Amino acid sequence: MTPPTSTTELRRTLGLGDAVVIGLGSMIGAGIFAALGPAARAAGSGLLVGLGVAAVVAYCNAMSSARLAARYPASGGTYVYGRERLGVFWGYLAGWAFVVGKTASCAAMALTVGTYVWPGQAHAVAVAAVAALTAVNYGGIQKSAWLTRAIVAVVLAVLASVVVVCLGSGASDAQRLAIGDSGGASGVLQAAGLLFFAFAGYARIATLGEEVRDPARTIPRAIPLALGVALAVYTCVAVATLSVLGPGGLGSANAPLADAVRAAGAPVMVPVVRAGAAVAALGSLLALILGVSRTTLAMARDGHLPRPLAGVHPRFQVPHRAELAVGAVVAVLAATVDVRGAIGFSSFGVLAYYAVANASAWTLDAAPVRRVVPALGLVGCVVLAFALPWISVVVGAGVLAVGVVAYGVRRWVTAAR
Repeated sequence: MTPPTSTTELRRTLGLGDAVVIGLGSMIGAGIFAALGPAARAAGSGLLVGLGVAAVVAYCNAMSSARLAARYPASGGTYVYGRERLGVFWGYLAGWAFVVGKTASCAAMALTVGTYVWPGQAHAVAVAAVAALTAVNYGGIQKSAWLTRAIVAVVLAVLASVVVVCLGSGASDAQRLAIGDSGGASGVLQAAGLLFFAFAGYARIATLGEEVRDPARTIPRAIPLALGVALAVYTCVAVATLSVLGPGGLGSANAPLADAVRAAGAPVMVPVVRAGAAVAALGSLLALILGVSRTTLAMARDGHLPRPLAGVHPRFQVPHRAELAVGAVVAVLAATVDVRGAIGFSSFGVLAYYAVANASAWTLDAAPVRRVVPALGLVGCVVLAFALPWISVVVGAGVLAVGVVAYGVRRWVTAAR
């Protein structure tokens, strides 16, 4: 095995299958268990339209990310693309949006694990989950990929059983789907913004670009493959749950998939679904910690975060300091704050992140036909971001503003030296 050429470089060990599985582990996670209810509440009978809109925007983002990742196969994802194509500030802004938004998402996923495993001790279980998964990540990317494979297999089996139970319950699809009013265009767009939370995991493939073998070929294949599988699964689950609960029942459900199997006449499946949700949240948390730590590594290399965070473990070849720092911050949040309502805030940050990705992809080729996808993706990101609940928009914009101020202060201090 070829040794690394630097103590700040990562080893390329992930193949196409590993990259696809890591993307699926991020997408087919707690989002599908948690996002359907709020999205149905916003869109009503327009839920499937909202899912379609989210998928189109996600596809454009995926294609832009794939092209950029092939050109810049380094850790950091859009932080690197924005820096190289648009300038240092835009790369920094993308990295800031990703790290802050996804750190909150990590805490939310950890608390989801705690809520399903031991509701009375949700915070303690959340902290334990963060510690355990940080240790797995510390042991090397291959260990993380192996655990993700197992989690994806379990979650897909649970979701398949939900679809079979609901569609086999004998409920009239036409009757159920007719229940509930449409939320109108604004409701559909808000639902699309919320459902985007469940699609955003393919970014993890790009942020791991420095650990993928033959990245110029592997990443552009892995991203659309993972996205396509996730879209197929989400569509099946959405149709199945709607066929049993209808838009009104789905929108008012606290645990949509568990309520759906109970309504379908299979209460014995409820514990299975709850266990599946806990496992799914673990998978999302594992992939989120991976992605945030790699973006932290890239930003630390450039001095936007403390430079010691750029260290790579000489044996395990992982950004161990960044992983420990991210794990510590997430553990503190999971122990002290209830961030289970962070879907909207996370979606705002991720949509800002992908807006920079699409703007970066726009600069790759002057041919008008090659600019259609990034242009559509950029417009879609902006529209969905501002269609989110107003509190998510206000908080998200405020956090981005804090990042801009921090960037300006750092530049001023550097110039004054």
